[in-house]
Amino acid sequence: MNSAALEVAGLRKMFGGLRAIDDVSFAVPRGSVTALIGPNGAGKTTLFNLITGLFAADAGEIRCFGAPLAGLGPNAAARAGLLRTFQTARVFPGMTALENVLVGAHRHVRMHPVAQMLWLPVARREERLLAEQAVALLELVGLQGFRDTAASSLPVGAQKLVELCRALMARPRLLLLDEPAAGLNDTETAELAALLRAVRDNGVTVLVVEHNMSLVMDLADQVIVLDLGNLIASGTPREVQRDSRVIEAYLGAEGAAA
Repeated sequence: MNSAALEVAGLRKMFGGLRAIDDVSFAVPRGSVTALIGPNGAGKTTLFNLITGLFAADAGEIRCFGAPLAGLGPNAAARAGLLRTFQTARVFPGMTALENVLVGAHRHVRMHPVAQMLWLPVARREERLLAEQAVALLELVGLQGFRDTAASSLPVGAQKLVELCRALMARPRLLLLDEPAAGLNDTETAELAALLRAVRDNGVTVLVVEHNMSLVMDLADQVIVLDLGNLIASGTPREVQRDSRVIEAYLGAEGAAA
C-alpha cells in the first residue's frame, strides 16, 4: 500500500507572466502533520487551491491516496476524502455554531429523506447521535458554551475553530488547513494544537499552511518550505530551521549573513 496520503509531482501554475508554482513536488505521509510554510507571496494558498481543484494546474500530477485529482475539480477531491478550510473564516450566517458544525455531516447521513421528513424514530436517533458528535467537537475547542450562539457573531478566531469542527464532522482522510491559528489567542492556539494532535492520532492526515512558527515547530512531523513558487527545503522542523535557504528566504541575504 502506498504510504503517501498526498503526492504532488511537477506541479506548475502560471498567472499571466507570473510563475506562481514552479515544478513543485513533494509527498505527505499518511497519518502525519505536514506544515507548508514560506514568506508572504510564496505561493502557499495557490498550491492549496491547485490541490483542492479550485485552480487547474498547467502541468503536473496530484494524487490523494492514489486517486488522481489534477484537473478534476473540488468534487473529486471531496470524494477522495480531502477537505479544507480557508484563510478567512467561512461560517453560514443565520445558523448557530452547532448547526454550522452539523452541516459537515451531510455526506454521511444514512436516512432516506422520507424518513427525515416524517421524523421517524430512526431519523431522530441518527440526528441525536450526530448532534452528540458535534457537541463533543465544540467541547474539544472550548466552544461548548456557544453552541446555540449565531456563528457569525463569534470572534474571528472562534469562527475558524467552528469551521475546523465542521470539516472534522465530514470525516476527512486528508485535512488541508489554511492558517488555522490566524486570529487565535494563546489559549485558543494551544487548544488547536491539542485538537490537531488528536486528529493525527486518530489516523487523519493533516497538511497545514501556518505563519505561527511556534505552532509549526511544536506540531509538525514534516515541514515543506516554498519561496516565490519554488520548493526550497523539506524535512523535520529542526532540519528546516537550520537550512540556509530557508533563513535567507525569511530574512534576506543580509539578514542571513548577519
